[in-house]
Amino acid sequence: MANTKTDKLIYSAIGRRKASVARVFLTPGKGEIIVNGKKIDEYFPSKTLVLDATQPFKATSTEGKYDVKANIVGGGYSGQCGALRLGIARCLNKANSANRPLLKALGLLTVDARVVERKKYGLRKARKSPQFSKR
Repeated sequence: MANTKTDKLIYSAIGRRKASVARVFLTPGKGEIIVNGKKIDEYFPSKTLVLDATQPFKATSTEGKYDVKANIVGGGYSGQCGALRLGIARCLNKANSANRPLLKALGLLTVDARVVERKKYGLRKARKSPQFSKR
């Protein structure tokens, strides 16, 4: 879809992981990744999270070809990184449908639906019970 203001192609997608939601916008560019107004290296505290978030670009060998602007809300850094990765993978799938088999094989288009289990009454955590006393 062409944006009438800039006449550039903009691909958008939503990625979710745990309690995080990432709205990702992909445009052809120099490879700059902006997350919540900061560069990705400044936003995520560890280099591992940055490498994990940019994995779809490495898989499709499109590093430096697209600019990413993402708004992420909710969760912690790990969940936000997973949400960003899914959003980027979905945008790359929209940009070029030939990327789909590769992204699918690596599991980058699969939603990780695991979330924290809720705490139950009478228990200390979700499954941990209080210490048992025989007497």
